[in-house]
Order: sequence, then C-alpha cells, then structure tokens
Amino acid sequence: MPLKDIPTTSNPAVIAKGKYRFPPGLRWNLPFYFLRRFFRPGNPILLFEYLSKFGRAAHYRLFWHHILLLNDPSDIREVLVDKAQFFIKERTQKRMKILLGEGLITSDGETHKRHRRIAAPAFHRQRIQAYAETIVSHAAAMRTQWSNGKQFDAASEMMRLALQITARTLFDTEVTAEIHTINDEANAVMEIYNALTAMPNAELLLKLRVPVPVLVRFRKSKKRLDSVVDSMIARKQAEIAKANAKNRAIGGDLLSMLIAARDEEAGSNSLNASIKTGLSASELRDEVLTIFLAGYETVANALSWTWLLLGQNPESEARLHAELDTVLQDSSGQPRLPTLEDYPRLPYTEMVVAEAMRLYPPAWAMGRQATQDIEIGPYRIPRGSFVFFSQYIVQRNPKYFPDPLEFRPERFTAEAKASRPKFAYFPFGGGGRQCIGESFAWMEAVLVLATLAQRWRLRIVENQPIELQPKITLRPKFGIQVIPELRR
Repeated sequence: MPLKDIPTTSNPAVIAKGKYRFPPGLRWNLPFYFLRRFFRPGNPILLFEYLSKFGRAAHYRLFWHHILLLNDPSDIREVLVDKAQFFIKERTQKRMKILLGEGLITSDGETHKRHRRIAAPAFHRQRIQAYAETIVSHAAAMRTQWSNGKQFDAASEMMRLALQITARTLFDTEVTAEIHTINDEANAVMEIYNALTAMPNAELLLKLRVPVPVLVRFRKSKKRLDSVVDSMIARKQAEIAKANAKNRAIGGDLLSMLIAARDEEAGSNSLNASIKTGLSASELRDEVLTIFLAGYETVANALSWTWLLLGQNPESEARLHAELDTVLQDSSGQPRLPTLEDYPRLPYTEMVVAEAMRLYPPAWAMGRQATQDIEIGPYRIPRGSFVFFSQYIVQRNPKYFPDPLEFRPERFTAEAKASRPKFAYFPFGGGGRQCIGESFAWMEAVLVLATLAQRWRLRIVENQPIELQPKITLRPKFGIQVIPELRR
C-alpha cells in the first residue's frame, strides 16, 4: 500500500503533540517518501511545492529532527525579525562554512555583527553609486559584441558580464587568470554542493583527509581558491601600505575598503581607550569569497531569468523599450547610455527586474534552527527544530500575487508594494541579516538591463529545455538560448 499523508481537507490547523504544537504535514519520516515524485534530494523545490498545499505551514521529520516549512509572511517575520535572537543558521547554510568560512552569509552571533559593522562602509549607498559608470561601461562593451541573429546562451553571457563587473568593483582589475581561477573553482564546488550538504560529518572527514572522491575534489578547489585570494589580498595590502606611506588616498574598490575598514570597540586599558580592529587575513579571505560569489551569481541569475520572461511576454518587453527610448536620449533626441541619475527615472525597468526575481528568486530558500523551545504563530516547536521558508514558494502565493505564474511587472508599483506584508516578497532576505549588497545588486541589475535592452531584444529559441537548478542560487540548468535582434 502506498504511503499517504494526512488528508489536507480534514487537517486541523494545529496538531498537538505533548507540549508542542505543529502544523499538519507528512505523516512519515521524509526518507520513507524516497520513491515519491516530490522527493528529489537534488531539487528541494519539488518538496516545498508539495508541502505548500498544507497552507500556512507544513511539518515533517528528517530522522529525529522536526522541520517546519513556513509560508505565511507574519510567521517568517517572527523568525527573521521579532525573535531572531532565538535562531541560528541551519545545517545546510552552516555547511557552506567549509567554502566561505566565517563570512557574512555563514557567521552567527557576535562574529556576524562585527563583520557587518566593519563591512558596512564599503557598502554605503554613496560608495556603491560610484560604481554605476563601471557597470554601464562593461554592459555597453558587451552589447557591441553581439551579432544580429547569432544565437547565444543568455545565462552564460550574464555570468560573463557580472564576473567582469565584480572583478572591477571588488578587486579593481579586469578578468585576469586569477579571476578565472576563482570562478572555475567556485563553480566546481557548486557542482558538488548538494553532495557535500547531504554528507554526514563532512567537516570532520575533511579534517581527517579521508579520501572520499567528492571531498578530494573539494579540498583541491578550496586550496586553489584560498591561494589565489590570499595572493590578491596581499598585493592589495601592499598597495594600500604604499599609498598610506605617501599620504595618498586608497583605491575605491570594495577590497581596499574592507582592508582599510576598522571596528571601534571599547578597550580594556586603564584609560578605557577606543581600540580599532580590522579583519584578519583569514576573515578578509572569507569575506572576499562571500562577496565574490554573492556579488556576481545573484545578479547574473536574476538577469538571465529576466531575459527569459521578457522574451515570453512581448507586451512587457514593449513597455520596457518605450521607457528606455523616452528616458535615455540626449538633448537632440539621440540615444545615450544610462547614468546613475537615470536610475530613479527607470521605474518600469526596476519593476521588470523585481517581477523576475519574484518568479525566479536567485536566493530561493532560507532556513534557521531554534536555540530553544519557541512559539511561531500558533505553533510551538522544540529546541533544535529547523524552520525553512522559500522565496520561490512564498512569492508565488496567489493571496498576495493573483495569477502568480503570470509575469506582471505592475505588481511592483509603489501602491501595490504598500498593500502587501513585508515578507510576501523578500528576494534579499530580511531582518538583521538582510543582504548587505542589496542596493548594489538592484542598481547593477537595472543599469545592465537598461544598457543592453536599449539596443537589443532577445528572442527565446523555441523548444529548448528550461529547467530549474536550485543550488546555492537558482540557475537555469541548461542555460537560456536566445537570438539577438537589433533594435536601433
């Protein structure tokens, strides 16, 4: 007899088990569903989609662990904002520490707070705005390289462009052999990420140098990553030391800002003087890898899905082009490149990006682990329980986004946004751990789209496979094949 879940139609909203209260969900332990269509270890989105039928939240167990999938914005807010101090990063995000160390994505508690204070000046809005010209110049160079009617993979092109922008803004360099090494080894790690996440005691096995093939591959990639990044940091530190010695200003790239940044803490000497500390060598490496991966993966994937959706929705594409043609012209009516000043004058372009990230959020799921018995909405869960919430699921909720599978940029007018609760849409997370580079990502995505779409429309090649690949970010598994068509 096939295993059956508790019928949703007769489920109580809350199921009491001793002193705890759980939402309805899977009757059996998750591994029992191994042969069911919704359980594919390499694609958790299938499981989350299935669990979303239970409504506000769903409960299941993985071995001895209780797990909740939260689908209601008010419950998500409780975890990320109201009761954030009672939660830490969950296991899969902690597992990322073997790659990213104690970076902003993986660290918890005081370590995370300290790193965020130190990094904050590098991500100040005025500092980020200084990169607008860099973003547009790289996008403008790319649009001259496309040939009318010559097919290419939009996902690969967006990765290439985002890599160039990240190399310049983070390291103040072009895409050198070192940048390619960082990119290649990071991609190699992402290919085995699911296997690393699922492997019990991976950290211990790595420490003991157990010759498991997937761990051997990881150690090789990680060693090369650390070596290249350490070398680039050392050179940048030498440049800054030389500039300081000659009383010259340091560079405006993010790495220079991180090296120069200091965290002011109360000292312990007799005068209780202020002690200013910066990031150590290993902390710098962790943050550089974190910013590098988050900085180009997120925007590249957001733009890749944007091109797909524009190609599938010609009316929205036409409205985007109309805005670009109106705003991006000089005094004589001739087309010109976008500038920083145009950013707030391109509201529909931003709405297009926002709607693309609603349907295909690059950061597609988040999770936390409870450090004590705690209540979330009507539920009460034990210490050690895991809670997940998926942007991919919540942002397709018809309660907040009617006809959720349709592409409608108009959902992101100021009035429409004000009508929804905060965590009905959260592509960059929320609370004290909201992505520190969010402003940068928005500006980059809007200016890149404006620059490229001003000259080109991308026609989607018919009958190609479009499939989700939910790893650290949400990628198109087989890319997105397009045929560029010159507009002007």
